[in-house]
Amino acid sequence: MKKTLIIFLLITACGYQPINIKKDIIFFDNVEFIGEKKINREISSIFPIKKEYNNLEKKEVIVESTKNIVETSKNTKGQVSTFRTEISSKITILVNQKILKEKLFEKSFSYNNLDNKFDLKNYQKSIENNLIDEIIEEIAIFISM
Repeated sequence: MKKTLIIFLLITACGYQPINIKKDIIFFDNVEFIGEKKINREISSIFPIKKEYNNLEKKEVIVESTKNIVETSKNTKGQVSTFRTEISSKITILVNQKILKEKLFEKSFSYNNLDNKFDLKNYQKSIENNLIDEIIEEIAIFISM
């Protein structure tokens, strides 16, 4: 019991911080969002992006997001039996109108159809939120590099 308590205190009090989290605020002159509004709203709310007008370099970010729900298979009656939700976001960072960084982030998840359509919609929303969270984590690492 004492060993567990000592290990816990050492781990929590050692000042550990994840490597991929950067606390610096990223300044951009222009941030443009194209495509799926919900995904873009989530991406914009997670990053501390602020506009800076006095900088000599003009930094811009363009975020293009899409979401697709694809029917992947049908049963013998012609009813959909499986779906796949695909979410993608393309991040382009421009400095003085030249591309500095650009990357496409894609995530997808396949799942079975449900008899209850209300439960299916809630499940699809949950999957969408999880995929968006995964993409946001990858974008955070990409921007901080």
